[in-house]
Parts: sequence; C-alpha cells; structure tokens
Amino acid sequence: MSDSSLNPESINDPDYRDPELYRNEPVSFVRRGNRLQGRRAKAWERNAERFIIEPERKRADTSVADDQHLDLEQTFARQAPLIVEIGTGLGECIANAAKDDPASNYLAVEVYRPGLAQLMLKVESFGLENVRAIQANAPEVLDVMLSENSADEIWIFFSDPWHKSRHHKRRLIKSSFLDKVARILKPGGTLRLATDWSNYAEQMRELLEAHEAFENQFPGNFAGEESNLTQVRRQGLEKEESDPDFIDEQGGWAPRFERRILTSFEGKALNSGRLIFDLAYTRKA
Repeated sequence: MSDSSLNPESINDPDYRDPELYRNEPVSFVRRGNRLQGRRAKAWERNAERFIIEPERKRADTSVADDQHLDLEQTFARQAPLIVEIGTGLGECIANAAKDDPASNYLAVEVYRPGLAQLMLKVESFGLENVRAIQANAPEVLDVMLSENSADEIWIFFSDPWHKSRHHKRRLIKSSFLDKVARILKPGGTLRLATDWSNYAEQMRELLEAHEAFENQFPGNFAGEESNLTQVRRQGLEKEESDPDFIDEQGGWAPRFERRILTSFEGKALNSGRLIFDLAYTRKA
C-alpha cells in the first residue's frame, strides 16, 4: 500500500479511494491531493471540458474502466503523429514541445490534477490546440485506452526512482511495463527516458537491452570516461561510497534530447550536483 493508504485522515475522507486497493500490482506513484486553488482552479474550469479526457473509472480514482478506448482522430479532431508523455508533472516539457511542433498531437498522462491544471495554464498561454491530457494510471492507459501501434513516440522523463531497495518494485520502468509500451509504439517509433538517479538509469538500460522489442539508438555511446555513470560512481555523487576504479564500459546513453526543455525539477537536480541520464530506444519492426 502507498503511504497515503495508512493515513487515517485519508481513510475517513468520503471521497478517498486508495489507488492500490483494486490493482494487481503496486502503483508507481504516491497519492497526492487533487484540490485546486487560485489560478489553477480557474484554468481547470475554463479548459478541462475541452482538453482533459475523463475516462470512466473502474474503482480507484486514477483507474480506467475496461471499455474506455480512446478514438484519437475524434479526440484531436484530426489525424497526426502522436507523442505521449507519461508523468507530465507541471506540463513544462509537453507544452513547449507542442508549441514548437503544431503538426503533431500530444497526449499527457499524469495522476496529479494540480499538475494538469498547471498544464492548462500553459495551453491557454501558448494558444495550443494539439494537447490533450488524461488523469490516470499510465499502465492502464496503455492497456485500455490506446490502440496497438498508435504512438510515434513515448516520453518518460524523471519518473519516481523509488530509491530504497524494498521500493524498487514500485518503479514504473519494469519488463511488464515495457511490454505495454512496445504494444502502443509504432514499429520505428521511439521511447525516450531520462532520470537523475544512476541506479534507476542502470536498471532502465538493463531492462531495455534485454527486451526483444527495443533497439538502442546509441549503442556504446558515452562509455568509459565520457559516461555520467562513471563520474557518479567515482565521485560518490549520490552519497554512496565512491569507487575510484569504477568504469562504465557499456555506455549506450543518448545525448540530451534537444526538445526536452530544462524543467524546474531537472534544474533543481542539476543545482544539487546530480547528473542526468538519457536513453533512446527504437521499437523494432
């Protein structure tokens, strides 16, 4: 159970529905408040009906009922390449990407309503027409709402690393989740990931290298002395004991994705001395 499920005040809330009570595996997110105030509340009122997709729920308030298939052409009122961002946060990345790429459709998947309300502010400010958003658990969106071979790209930037070993089972990137991504991505489509946590980066790389549906776009790239992993381990940048003899011989890291703007979250990570790991994989034909 998530930490919030142990909160007596949450349990006594008549609107409370724990996100894990009706699922077969732990969710990758911690339940946070959905109340909106001020500018966010007003932006939601003005824009939610048009830009927020509200699926029928199964039981939990981030779940998706089994019959909630999404008609993309109807949803966006056109046919266009589809980019899906999972874990949109405050919408900084997807809004700026959509502004610079009006020829593509952008779908935000996020469980945190205040974050989606912040995205609505950006949709208004930029005058965007090519963004839609879903407040739901990402694996269920991939399983139920999106069709096979429907996405040109899927972006997952800075998903929760769940640092403690006993919590690694909560990490979003696992083999079963990559199966879902592979079903949705078109052959030749791209999965892009980024994290500021080296252990999670290694796990992502290991899982993707082992998955039969994906091929690394940058095999061997940034290996050895050029690897951020080498620097993190040698210098003990993540508060673990340093290993001066460590070297990342494998590499395979992608250059920073040029369309991933520097968000407030990434900026804080860099300011704290953390290093960033990018990965990019192609969905094999």
